[in-house]
Order: sequence, then structure tokens, then C-alpha cells
Amino acid sequence: MNVTDRFLKYVRFDTQSDSSSTQTPSTPGQLTLAAFLVEELKGLGIQDAHCDEYGCVYAHIAPSAGCTRPGLALIAHMDTAMEMSGANIRPRIVRNYDGEDIVLHEEKGIITSPADFPSLKAYIGQDLIVTDGTTLLGADDKAGIAEIMTLAEFLVSNPDFPHPQVCILFTPDEEVGRGADHVNLKKLDAAYGYTVDGGVLGELSYENFNAAAAKVTFHGITAHPGYAKGVLRSAMLVAMEYQSLLPVYQTPACTQDREGFFHLNHMEGTAETAVLDYLIRDHDDRLFLDRQRLMKDCADFLNRKYGPGTAEITITENYRNMYEKVKEHPALIQNAVTAMEQTGITPLILPIRGGTDGARLSYEGLPCPNLCTGGHNGHGRHEYVSCQAMEKVTELLKNLVRLFA
Repeated sequence: MNVTDRFLKYVRFDTQSDSSSTQTPSTPGQLTLAAFLVEELKGLGIQDAHCDEYGCVYAHIAPSAGCTRPGLALIAHMDTAMEMSGANIRPRIVRNYDGEDIVLHEEKGIITSPADFPSLKAYIGQDLIVTDGTTLLGADDKAGIAEIMTLAEFLVSNPDFPHPQVCILFTPDEEVGRGADHVNLKKLDAAYGYTVDGGVLGELSYENFNAAAAKVTFHGITAHPGYAKGVLRSAMLVAMEYQSLLPVYQTPACTQDREGFFHLNHMEGTAETAVLDYLIRDHDDRLFLDRQRLMKDCADFLNRKYGPGTAEITITENYRNMYEKVKEHPALIQNAVTAMEQTGITPLILPIRGGTDGARLSYEGLPCPNLCTGGHNGHGRHEYVSCQAMEKVTELLKNLVRLFA
């Protein structure tokens, strides 16, 4: 089965994760896809394929004859993002794309235009998979799954093709930051690996944000608004004041490349209690810690101004910059660059303005850079992927495993 057919099959599974869920995985659809992938892997002849109690799928392809190199992990995630529905995805292929607007949903007036998404111009003449505009597509990261599965079929059918033990891992809940929570590295049995979870063809990333989440809770004093002078203290207004104390241009909309930010991700409140949820991001470790200190200092300032307990802040670190671990294994980067060049792909070494399972796994002992999938505009209705790009990534993976043999 080719990579496009696989991808079209996988995106029909609703695997949107849910950050509010306390279950693992956070949604049942991920287990449904996991079971399907296990059966497909077994159908290829990989008999140790299985899904554990946490929804992680493991499988191993034996090395080619004479290869004694350590195992190489290839990793992708099964869930899709929360920003937009992943249910009832209706993919279609735009054949021989002409460079013009793509009408996703005529009745609703949903159009993907190169005026808004200039990257489309690079795909003139190729076949693009899009949605009907009412859902995301799920190339993040079902394109990665399809590419790894297509490689697996090739290696099982061509056991003499030089390769080390290839250790396959599909994780749940990556989009809500829990993808690596229950990965069993002993079971995975790899010395190093790659997540196949990037975007544009050629993307290679071994730097990512240091990441933390902050929850700031504000406590006010309520009173009848007609008789509130000198008594009422609105928690919502204090929350607004807190936001005003943060640097106005250090937000996602005003930053790029390695520039960090504070991102107000969610807010709710009444006059009595208000809550602001933030994402804190920075590639630089010192600046990352400075951002955390600033947020605490702002809370302290409001407590001095309005009284102790007015603002309470909790900061939880999520993951760190994988570069600190990957830099100790330069062959991981060089082999990826070489494999791309052998495939006719121009390497684009870019820092990730986000994170992957590989960031966590790198700190747990599995150095793990991130490779492209060929997808664009993830997490939204304008997501698309090129069939030819997915084919290229599959060839890239073949060349990559050969370099580790």
C-alpha cells in the first residue's frame, strides 16, 4: 500500500486529544487507531507489535544480516490537536495543483489561498490533500505514521536492505504534552531515534523551546455595585492589570525564530475569582528562567499593592530544549542531512517553536531530533499535505536507516 492510501485511511479515525481528561490516553479514539495499527503491523509480519495499557504502540523490525549497530527508533503520534475538530474528516486530493485558490467549502466560503499561505506556490503541479474546511486534516501527525508504516512494509519485504533494528513507537496525547509520559525506553530498545513530526519538506530540527505552563489565580472582594466604593476589588480587573505588567511585544504574534514569549492561552473569571493560563516559551535557558521569575515578580507586586493572597501563581515546567542532549550525538544530525541530500531534499535546519515527544525523550536518555512529514498549516482548517512530499519523506527514511546499518 502506498503512503497516500495509508494516510487517507488513518485520518478517518477521530483521535483528537483532550487536555481536560484524566484518562490515558485522553480520548478513546486514540486506542481505536492504536489497535488498528497493531493489526496492520502484524499483517506485515511484525509479530511483536502491541499496544500497552497507556496507548503506546511498539513494534520492532529485525536488523539486516550482519548489522550489529544499536536500534534506531522512529516515532510519531496518533492524536490530533484540540484547536479544531478531528471528527468526520473529509479529505480530498487536489490533483496537479495549479497555484490558484483552493475552494474547501463553497457554501461556507472557506478558501485556502496562496495569498494567505504563500507556501502553496512551492507545490504547483503536485497533488495536495485538503479537507472540506470544517475540520483539520491530521497530517500532524498521521502523515508521520503513514511514512513510518510504509517504510516498515518496505523493510519487511526487503530484509536484505541494510538497516539496524528499527524500533517503531506511536504515542498518544502528544498534542496535550503527555506523549512521552509513559514511554518504556527499555521496551523500545533503541539507542537513538527521530520523531517524524515536522512540517515542510526538508525540515530538520534539533532545537526546541524550553516550555512551562503558568496558572495565575486572582482573588477579589465582592460587593453590591451600587455600594461598592472602597470595598469592591474585582478579580477580573486585577487579572487585566497583571497582563498589562508583562512585555506587550513578547507574544506569539510578535516573535519568531528563537525569540521567546508569554502566551495568554485561556482566561475566565468573575469579580470574586479570575484565572489566567499562560504558556511560557524560550529557546535560551537563562531567558526561560527569567520569564518565570518575571511572572512571579508581577504576582508579588499585586500582592503588595492589594494585600497578601490577591494573586497566586503556579508554574509547571513541561519540557526543555533537546539541543543540550542532541549536541552530544552529532552523527544524528549529519546522517539526517546526508539522507536528505541522497533523496534530493534540501535540508532546512530550523528551531522548533514548540515541542515534540523527542524533547522529553532526549532528556530521558533517547536523543531524538525531529524530521519533516511534508505537512503544512497544522492544527487548523487550512492544513494540507503533498502526496509527493510524503513519498519523498518515505524515501528519506529508507536512506536514513541505511546510514545506521
